[in-house]
Amino acid sequence: MNLAITLATTRRILAQLKHDHRTLALLIGVPALLMILLRYVFDEPMLFDRIGPMLLGLFPFTVMFVVTSVATLRERTSGTLERLMTMPLGKLDLLLGYALAFGLIALVQVGVVLVISLTWLGLDLNGSLGSLVLVSLLDALLGMSLGLFASAFARTEFQAVQFMPAFVLPQLLLCGLIMPREDMAPWLQAISDVLPLSYAVEGMREISFSAEVTGTLTLDVTVIAAFTMVALLLGAVTLRRRTP
Repeated sequence: MNLAITLATTRRILAQLKHDHRTLALLIGVPALLMILLRYVFDEPMLFDRIGPMLLGLFPFTVMFVVTSVATLRERTSGTLERLMTMPLGKLDLLLGYALAFGLIALVQVGVVLVISLTWLGLDLNGSLGSLVLVSLLDALLGMSLGLFASAFARTEFQAVQFMPAFVLPQLLLCGLIMPREDMAPWLQAISDVLPLSYAVEGMREISFSAEVTGTLTLDVTVIAAFTMVALLLGAVTLRRRTP
């Protein structure tokens, strides 16, 4: 790993995103719009206060997964990745460069959603704002790392988008948002226990109900960070120079 090359990759990706207004709108605007719609769909402050914090992590996770998987595949199909790999650029340098670039975008994304939720939408948060930002950012980075990993198995942008139901929807159903995990059938609960989004939702629930940094929240943050690192390493192993 070469830090200078990693940072150069980060600057290149940020420069590309700067001129891609539609992608920026998707990354930053869509999660905020979804939170606004959610607030007025429920139209009950108490219900929004209970569900809102959990969705603050789900929306960035989903959007980052889609955008990152498509962006990585586009670099491979256009031949950009193949040209980059002829230079002294390691796979891990490339993926960490992506992680830093999209991590900065995720920080802006989470910041915009939080400002809108805590001011205009009137979200009442019992827990620490710092903990909420940390878990939301980790959720976005988790979606990014899984998107990088999933892009290795797609040959077209359409296929990359199709991976969303396989990677994201089962986690949404089993993460405990719709039904508490402890009320699920034992075999579904066992599956839920090994899905990263379950810990993201659990962490957000801890923040929404407690002002203290609990042992459960610490475990959730650790698990999310571990899944993110593993997905990045798997992405480096499976990364191909171009799509055949």
